[in-house]
Order: sequence, then C-alpha cells, then structure tokens
Amino acid sequence: MEQRERKAVAIAFIVLALYLSPLYMLSEHAHIRVHDNMDSNIAWYRVLVRSGQLFGPIDAVIPQVINGLPRNAFGTEFSGIVWLHALFPSMVAYALSQTITRVFAFLGMYWLLRRHFLPSPESWLIRVGAALAFALTPFWPSGMLSTLGMPLALWAFLSIRNGEATWKEWLAIILLPFYASFVLGFFFFLAAMAAVWLFDGVVRKQWNKRFFAAIALMTGLFLAIEYRLVYSLVFSGEPTSRNEFLSSRLSFVHCLRLTLKNYVLGHTHVMTVHGPIILPVLWAAFFLVLRRRQRGPLERRFLLLFWLNIALSAWYAFWFYKGWQPLKERISLLNTFNFARFHFLRPMVIYVDFALALQILAKERTAWRRLVPIALALQLLLLGGFNEEIRYRLAGTPSFEQFYSEHLFTKIKQYIGKPVSSYRVASVGLHPAIAQYNGFYTLDTYNNFYPLSYKRKFRRIIAKELDKSPVLKDYFDHWGNRVYLFSAELGKHYMFTKRSHKVIRHFEIDTKAFKQLGGKYIFSSVPIENARDIHLRFLRAFTDRQSVWKIYVYEVE
Repeated sequence: MEQRERKAVAIAFIVLALYLSPLYMLSEHAHIRVHDNMDSNIAWYRVLVRSGQLFGPIDAVIPQVINGLPRNAFGTEFSGIVWLHALFPSMVAYALSQTITRVFAFLGMYWLLRRHFLPSPESWLIRVGAALAFALTPFWPSGMLSTLGMPLALWAFLSIRNGEATWKEWLAIILLPFYASFVLGFFFFLAAMAAVWLFDGVVRKQWNKRFFAAIALMTGLFLAIEYRLVYSLVFSGEPTSRNEFLSSRLSFVHCLRLTLKNYVLGHTHVMTVHGPIILPVLWAAFFLVLRRRQRGPLERRFLLLFWLNIALSAWYAFWFYKGWQPLKERISLLNTFNFARFHFLRPMVIYVDFALALQILAKERTAWRRLVPIALALQLLLLGGFNEEIRYRLAGTPSFEQFYSEHLFTKIKQYIGKPVSSYRVASVGLHPAIAQYNGFYTLDTYNNFYPLSYKRKFRRIIAKELDKSPVLKDYFDHWGNRVYLFSAELGKHYMFTKRSHKVIRHFEIDTKAFKQLGGKYIFSSVPIENARDIHLRFLRAFTDRQSVWKIYVYEVE
C-alpha cells in the first residue's frame, strides 16, 4: 500500500469515528431510528435478556408479551447483537454494534475492491472513497452485517474461488454468521454464490470443490445458529400470523412503478442514498461504455452489475404481483418467507458498481476525470447528512431517553402499586415496545410472528375500530405484525407527544374481550373522550419535563 493510500485509509477511520461520536458522547440523549428499531428490536433484546429464557428450550414462551410469546420469535441466542445487549446498557450496546458494523463494512468493501475489482495503485482514491461511502450508508441497525457484511463475504468467497485464500478468508466466513442474519441478507447472498458456483461448473466446466465447501460451511453455520427460525418455519405445526399474509396483490402497472421507485429511492431496510449522486454517475458511465467498441473486464463487470441492479429492483416489485398469489396459497413457504429480499444485495451491487463507474470516468481524458473526486466528496457529504443524530433531531423524533421515558413509567408502576406480572396493559397512540422496555406485561406487541390463535383473539378487541377504517383493517388482517389497540381516528400513527392536541372522540374497543385476555390498564398518549361509555375509568395523567409523553392511564371496570 502506497503512502497516500495509507493516509486516505487513516482519514477514512477518522471520518468513521466522527460519524459515530454522537452515540458515545450523547449516550441516551442521542437520537436514533424509531421505525423497526426503538419501536421493536431494542425492546425485544431487553425483554429477552430479562425473561431468563435467553437459552430457553425450543417450546419456551415469554410471559411478558401477549400472555406467552414463543421464545423463537426473538431469534437466536447466538447472535452477537443479542450478547451486546445482554452485557451492556442498551445505548452502549447500540453504539458498539454500529461501530462493529461500519468498521467491517469499510474494510470489507475496501479489501473487495483492492483485490478483485480495482487492484491498480492509481485507483486508491476510488477504493477508499467508495468503501467509506458504503460504510456510512444508513443501514437497518438490527441487521448488523446482514447487508453491510456482504462485501467482506464476497472478498472471502472470490479469493477462495480464485485459489488465493488464506486463513483470514476462512475466518471471515466462519465469524460472519454470528453477526448477521440469514433471512435478512445472507440467504440471498449465498443463493447468489451458489449460482456462481453452478455457472463455473456448467458453463466453464470448473467444479470448484473449495468454493462449494465455503458455501456449504457458511450455510451450515447459519442454519445451526438460526435453528429456532428453521424450526419455526419448517417444523412448527402451530399456524402463525404469517400464514395470513397477503402480499401479492399489485397490478402489472403498479409493479412497474414500484420497480422504478425501488431503483431510484431504495428501501427503508437497505437505504443506499444513491439517487442524487451515484445514479447519474452510473448512467454517465453506462453511456460512455456504450460508445466504446472494445470492452475489457472493467466495462463488462460494470455492465453486469448495472443490469443486475435493475433486475433486483424488478424482482422486489414483481414479488408482490397478484399473479403470484395462487401459488403462494398452495406453497405456504412462499407466503411466510419473504423472497423479495433478493434486493438486499443492492447496497453491495450499487457501491461496487459506483466504484467501477468512477474508474471508467477516470480513464477518460476529458472533463469526466475531474468528476471523480467531486462525485466522491458529494456522496460522502450527502451521507453525512443522514447521520442518525442529524436526521432524527431535525425530524423532531424523541431521543432514546425521551422515547422510553423510564423515569415516567416508573412513576406509573409505583402508582399502580402491584407486581407487573399480576396485570396486563396495552397502549394507544404510542408503541407497546415502550411499556415492554419498562417491564410491563403487554397484550399488544410488534413482532415478526406470533400464534395465529392470538391474533384472532386480539382482533375481537379492535374489530369495530378496524371496521371503521379499511386501511387499518387491511393492515391488520393481511399483515398483522403490529398487534396494536388501533383507533380509526389515529390511523397508523403511534407518536402522539404531550404537545399534541389530538383527542379520541369515539373509541370503540371491546373491553370485555380485553379483560378476558387479562387486560387491566390502558396507557394512552391522548385523552379518550368516551372512556366511560366503553367501561374505562380514567385514573391519572402522567408527565414530566424529561419525557415527550403525557400518559393517560385508564383502568378497565
């Protein structure tokens, strides 16, 4: 490595440290993602660790959630992120997880480009810049290295395929399954590797035994680590909420629009922030390549990834095409497992293709060459603006401390004055994860799956509210991962802070069905005007300066 490249790598690590610094400096005052993060996963880790069922048997349940959520719904005990949350306070664990993920995202992409795509010494700036940009993407936090670890895995697999591997590549393959998810990334990555292996064998007549062994090793490790998920998907006889999923109902034209949307904007779980800068660079390189009569390995690889990127967006969109539904009804696995997630390969594909596109521009003798450092700088600046502290503070979402408001819910706990295991609660206008994080036993939840029988029992409580809102009815009946006390007047909004003036005028829930499930109290972030009419007795409102909530506590009569 040349001196200037060493300096660039050192600068990249400094940038990463600055990017991560708010998490360490602000701790619980930091602003982080709410959706599919604070409203779910972070609370799940806490509930699981405190349940005493971290290593529970395959049929264990967690009594704190829905009167006995299957232990398997919280995933494997062999996941690194679970152990971070078991060993450290939530925000410390979160900061460490972000650090681990982003550091290995940078190293993986840098090593991949340096060895397999852009090995030339002159490409040092593109290698380091593209790797840093990839490491700064706003990935889904609980995904860990599920997507951002793919370049590291590809570096290892290509090295093994080419006969260049050392113990380091095999170590990466062995360790990655402990800090990544099979269903949220690596199932699709390993399927792609299997396709490459088959191509080598069938087309090139090269049946690579070591390459196959590496694929089998990582697949076997993932299946062993995710044994709870495998059991739930394949062997569990009890129907779950996922059995009622209805995902394939889009028209052909709608699927085309969704293809374009995904291609340009990406997806919330695999955000790449590639639209404003990277996409124009890719298309500029595409047209430059089309002009060239002779195309070398650089151009051919660029075109392969360019078309693959489009194909992955199309696959994602057309997985929801209504023509699939009859097949999904016959084969339950197509309904319970989300095969649309092949598009989770896109972050790696986009940023490797971005690096190749910049190299194509750099080979031009025109003004295109001068665009390379400019494009890298603009992409890094753009990603800097997506730093969680900047993004969510500007959006006005609560900090970690404000969201969970432990001090406020301790007051509620003390006011009720009974063991939390002796009664059940549910929330209105705020996520049940907040009550769960604070130790309350909840009838409502947000989980990837749970018994279908419970979904039907809970539906009786909210049936009239669902009837008032076709959107909520469809949302619960055909998806249903959010088992919430829905209100048609609130819609799909669960963040009504104490500054809100919203009031529920006519709440229609079946409090008798609520009591039958053990429900005793309702925590609402807004007043319920007709509480008396539905046999709810208002007890007291709780708030303080530190919390963003004003919690109205109601008791079922």
